[in-house]
Amino acid sequence: MMRVVDAIYSLPDMLIIILLSVIIRNQKNLRLPGVLGRLGPNMLGIFIVFGLLYWVGMARLIRGQILSVKNEDFVLAARSIGASPARIIRKHLLPNCISVIIISTALQIPAAIFTESFLSFLGLGVQIPMPSLGSLAADALDGVFSYTYRLIIPAVIISLIVLSLNLFGDGLRDAFDPKLKT
Repeated sequence: MMRVVDAIYSLPDMLIIILLSVIIRNQKNLRLPGVLGRLGPNMLGIFIVFGLLYWVGMARLIRGQILSVKNEDFVLAARSIGASPARIIRKHLLPNCISVIIISTALQIPAAIFTESFLSFLGLGVQIPMPSLGSLAADALDGVFSYTYRLIIPAVIISLIVLSLNLFGDGLRDAFDPKLKT
């Protein structure tokens, strides 16, 4: 499985995101019922693309964490008293990996927001009936010299959202770091 992760990780993310977005966008027969159908193919395509690409970084981090935790003394003690592998995973490995999962998710959310805004700015992301800061910035390019604030406001909001979520992720990393709790 890690060879698949390494292969996906070696590809340039933005190129794959743009290619998959164009492929999913051009699927005319993609009709889904319910809420997914109302989102439209572009939003659904963004969900699919993010799901396909953003799990690889987290998979590598979790694998490294599990490889380091499985050699700890408490896991060896659990094995020696006859705990099943499922119990070791549930009681020892997952609780020690939850911080990595939370931190990785918190740091991937700003990247996903920025990527969605970038795709919407290029016209490959969310289309006009759905609101997006990237599409607002793209619409503002027509009157950039007369109405500069229409471009500056979405750009500043994107920057503030990404900065605040990155600082939140850094704060979570500092809060979960056991080396700082001395």
